[in-house]
Amino acid sequence: MTRTTRRRVAAAAVALALPLAVSACTGSSEGGKNDDPDADVTITFWHGWSADSEVAAIQQTIDAFEKENPNVHVKAVGNITDDKINQALRAGGSSAPDVVSSFTTDNVGQFCTSGAFVDLAPFMADSDIDPQATFPSAQLQYTQYEGNQCALPLLSDAYGLYYNKDAFAAAGITEPPKTMSEFDADAVKLTKASGDSYSQLGFMPNYHGYESSISHFAAQWSPTYFGEDGTSDVATDPGIKGSMEWQKALVDKLGGYEKLEKYRTTFGDEFGAKNPFMTGQVAMAIDGEWRAGMIQADAPDLNFGVAPFPVPDDQADTYGKGYITGTIVGIASTSQKQNAAWRFVEYLTTNTDAVVNFANAIHNVPSTLDALASPDVSQDEAMQTFISIASNPDSNTTPASPNGGAYQLTLQDTGYDYESGKLSDLQTGLDDAATQIDTDIEQSQ
Repeated sequence: MTRTTRRRVAAAAVALALPLAVSACTGSSEGGKNDDPDADVTITFWHGWSADSEVAAIQQTIDAFEKENPNVHVKAVGNITDDKINQALRAGGSSAPDVVSSFTTDNVGQFCTSGAFVDLAPFMADSDIDPQATFPSAQLQYTQYEGNQCALPLLSDAYGLYYNKDAFAAAGITEPPKTMSEFDADAVKLTKASGDSYSQLGFMPNYHGYESSISHFAAQWSPTYFGEDGTSDVATDPGIKGSMEWQKALVDKLGGYEKLEKYRTTFGDEFGAKNPFMTGQVAMAIDGEWRAGMIQADAPDLNFGVAPFPVPDDQADTYGKGYITGTIVGIASTSQKQNAAWRFVEYLTTNTDAVVNFANAIHNVPSTLDALASPDVSQDEAMQTFISIASNPDSNTTPASPNGGAYQLTLQDTGYDYESGKLSDLQTGLDDAATQIDTDIEQSQ
């Protein structure tokens, strides 16, 4: 299982569990930016990678760093969860890490507001790094909260449209859809009934479908989740409502919620060889760059293509954008070796060769503008599509919040009720969701 798939499985649980533990996390010992970075020193780096190929790839990056910085030695500890990170940073002491990476961008707001991670802006200023000129805007957004750049992006994930070329040809579809109206028409045309079920479904729109989440869909409308005053605007943002209305309409066009849910129960594991796109049960899917590698490994005969996910018809000129997320890395506020730690973080996140080589090794999208444009990055056709999506200035993400991803789960519950028919008045549901989000955030602070 890849880095990304592990994060997807655990993200929702972590987003709820972490706020309770991190809310007062400042560490039991004070760190500082006072150490001599030229002294011979060992720093501890915690990360979540555990597969042999991933561990080897991050170790190669560490080896390259140590070759350039022979006085800084990096002790890497893998397979670390956010829960363990939280516990260690609360405790502090000599066993706590200096540098920490996490697969869960939803927790950045907590890492920033709790003081668990230091603000990296002063370090970047000392190194003459302009974050706006170094990182794409979406990656910067999910690594900071209210101006506190307490993390930096370390590789990215981008979402796009996977489509079955053979199914397209059989249905007379000559190119992937670019707008939602084209997408809906293709999804209907690609759907084949079989009794009270399907022999092929054009697309699984239900929110319990793999990667078919509100945040992934809504990105195509370029929504805002919070206003300038920090309060939720999910009840007033036209993109949120528009994406949910589109999803519900497509559910109805493809047979209705109950019929789709029944078919969904026939799907194999999302991250296994029986993924429904890989078996031909669905002809189109929304997914990230890692899926291409899985197809090549487990379904090499599948004739597939990748394109940006369609956009609303009234935003046709923004076609090419998508939802962006990824891994983040920060420096523990309890670290006594923050200058040395910064040398390592700077290398991991801004050295073009390091970013490109690591991205190529674990089949992720690079996270700096220079790395995305590098001729050395993977030239695989599918990966190049995701690199294009990640480079698109209209691509976007879900912003950080002081209580993690709780606001996304609240909105998700509203979506479940609306798609199933339990909620008939979407605006009322969104009004209630906004109130709940604001209440939850206020109580978390």
